[in-house]
Amino acid sequence: MSDTGALPLHMQISELLIRDIAAGRLVDGERLPPEREMAAAHGIAVGTLRKALAALQDKGLLERVQGSGNYIRAKANPASVYAFLRLELAEGGGLPKARVLSVDRLPKDPALPPFGTAPDGYRIRRLRFLSGIVAAVEEIWLDGAQAQSLSALELSESLYYFYHTHLNLRIARAVDSVGQGPLPAWAPPEFPHPPGAPLPLITRISHSHDGQSVEASWTWYDPERVRYTVRLK
Repeated sequence: MSDTGALPLHMQISELLIRDIAAGRLVDGERLPPEREMAAAHGIAVGTLRKALAALQDKGLLERVQGSGNYIRAKANPASVYAFLRLELAEGGGLPKARVLSVDRLPKDPALPPFGTAPDGYRIRRLRFLSGIVAAVEEIWLDGAQAQSLSALELSESLYYFYHTHLNLRIARAVDSVGQGPLPAWAPPEFPHPPGAPLPLITRISHSHDGQSVEASWTWYDPERVRYTVRLK
């Protein structure tokens, strides 16, 4: 199955920096390296980096001082495409990417918590990465009433971004329950645990801006590489 559609490169860099700010890896008042040095470190053009920094400035997370440099202006709960992604690398942060394994329209799994209005849904199975490190296996169900069709090729790395830009569906709230469950048999071999292994399991119900429950998901994550993090501010 093909990879999901990548976010624009400048957006990937800005999202990585936002997650580093949220994790405290970049602190308020910190001066960033010179732009050419940063661009080289990320393997991107200076122009691409400047677009990423401009996005941070628009969000109030960066102050650009002429003749001095770029300074972090941290704030609580910065706006992010990945605002609802609670998984981070053990050291914090990490650029999220995902590979779609399959997309199928099926009757809803009765083991799922109740959600949506349709009897069926789109089951999306993915392998989640953080900065290139295999982090989690995801099974996400979108209520069938929310889309007439859905394919792996059209999905972006951030499903919530895709829902908003392609389905006019904005996720406003998510409720997570964290427990433990066996890794499913369909987990790809590059995930560093065998099927059936007991792993931390996140069960999520996601709600749209009008309060409807429109999505349910299970996420099994690798506790040796990543952590589930919620910051209260």
